[in-house]
Amino acid sequence: MIKRAERMTQVVSALQARTQFGQIMKRASTNKERFLVDRRGEPSVIIMSVKDYVDTIAPAPRWLERAWAKSKRTGADALTIGQINREIRAVRRELRDGKKKDQARPRTRTRR
Repeated sequence: MIKRAERMTQVVSALQARTQFGQIMKRASTNKERFLVDRRGEPSVIIMSVKDYVDTIAPAPRWLERAWAKSKRTGADALTIGQINREIRAVRRELRDGKKKDQARPRTRTRR
């Protein structure tokens, strides 16, 4: 049986957490529920979604929030991992080809 400890945190025994782990994970991630797992009557661990954790315990720094907002505005947040990898390869190729061109030119040194 699940007991209410706080508004959104529910206390479960270690045995219950072990036998119903999949269901607890699903409820934590979809319903933003938190679970306090107690072991022999003592609080042991908290189960919560990553989003809930980031929002409440470890909020993103301002620079990261700005980067997320910019990527959303530009549509970069909708890129697939394949598209991202192709973009990275293209930039690396351009950088590599640019270095080859620089190496082909003789370098002159200016004295002061």
